[in-house]
Amino acid sequence: MENAADIYDSKMMDTVLGSISGLPIFRSLSEDELKEVARYLFFLDFEENMTVFKEGDAGDYVCFVVEGELEVGKKPKTGGKSVIARLVQGHSIGEMSVIDEFPRSATVTAVAKTRVVTLTRKNFETLVDQHPRIGNKMLKGVARALSINLRKTSGQLAEKLPVL
Repeated sequence: MENAADIYDSKMMDTVLGSISGLPIFRSLSEDELKEVARYLFFLDFEENMTVFKEGDAGDYVCFVVEGELEVGKKPKTGGKSVIARLVQGHSIGEMSVIDEFPRSATVTAVAKTRVVTLTRKNFETLVDQHPRIGNKMLKGVARALSINLRKTSGQLAEKLPVL
């Protein structure tokens, strides 16, 4: 893994900062705070059809899509696979894993060659400890991201329920 801070002056760092700055987790951070957060991020690259993580795996990092596309799928009890989301640049997946210690709730696969920036739970906790102001803003951002996802899921569920 390549530490984001090691390529701070590169075009990729500009891309990373541009990709994460609009996400709910980072939206309230200043540019200087984003640069500090970048010290805790790592890049991962996935080829088409590679699994990023599987439903049931231990979860200890969140991913932010820098380029490419990810597919999020769940295994219904009836078998097969249900695609629940497609994520492109600027989207994140795995926010719950930096908060709880539960297994992954879905399988994520690269639809095309994809680069993600990751934040591990350990680095998130270190960031919160060493930079409480940034950590507080990020915790609020994680709550906001989870709230957005819950509202979206509730809306989708409501559309599938029978009308009484």
